[in-house]
Amino acid sequence: MGSTEQTLVLVKPDAVQRGLIGEVIARLERRGLQLVGLKMMRISEELAGRHYAEHREKAFFAGLVGFITSAPVVAMVWEGPGVVGMVRAMMGATNPANAAPGTMRGDLAVSFGMNVIHGSDSVESAEREVGLFFTSDEIVPWERTLDRWIIE
Repeated sequence: MGSTEQTLVLVKPDAVQRGLIGEVIARLERRGLQLVGLKMMRISEELAGRHYAEHREKAFFAGLVGFITSAPVVAMVWEGPGVVGMVRAMMGATNPANAAPGTMRGDLAVSFGMNVIHGSDSVESAEREVGLFFTSDEIVPWERTLDRWIIE
């Protein structure tokens, strides 16, 4: 089996409000990725500020924070070989107008600001973001017996 990575996935407030939590989870499970952390939460302004820290000086920062704190999100940690890149590909382009059909944003989103899902953009970002949203005891490693049918 290849080396395993973890990534943070957020089902954003728009998708929670639209009842798309199960759709997002189902797509990731069907791909063969393994869920190891899951919780519904309200993101505080403080956590949002740390999560979007690289955008703090940009004009759209306040809007990002306002949106992500506007309603509950579902925060998840997914695991698998190359999981960061796989989730990014499954999400589609940040702007749903440019997202390919078959991707989550291409199938489920219309506007740039309400684009359904967040996924870490690199292994380094994933490590940082997982640590922001989950404590180590909230990550549940488990042996999935069908991995031999998914991962070489």
